Amino acid sequence: MNEKIKNLLQKIIRFFANPRLLLCLAVAWMITNGWSYVLFALGTWRGIPWMVSVGGAYLAFLWLPVSPEKLATVAIAMALLRWLFPNDRQTLGVLREMGEKLKENIKKKKTEGKTASSEQKENTSGEE
Repeated sequence: MNEKIKNLLQKIIRFFANPRLLLCLAVAWMITNGWSYVLFALGTWRGIPWMVSVGGAYLAFLWLPVSPEKLATVAIAMALLRWLFPNDRQTLGVLREMGEKLKENIKKKKTEGKTASSEQKENTSGEE
């Protein structure tokens, strides 16, 4: 069990410490969030009210708990990673592996659900 946790932590650290992924995350963050911080700071510094208003309004939206910004940032980063570095085995390989495991788990759950529902039908029909 301890070895599994150690391997998982190493995989996570390698995944997030990849410079290509960090670059894509930085660009995606600038697309989704960074512009509003820059706009707000520049508007405050230069005294331009519309910049402060637009940047502040978007920043207020970002800090709401229901903001989908983090999901959008990660999705954009993954798209950039696939587009800019299509042969990146370190990060994209891990993502593909995780995707395959997820598909297998979904298939298992579906087949387990079908067998459980058919067993319930048999049990209820046998009780009558």
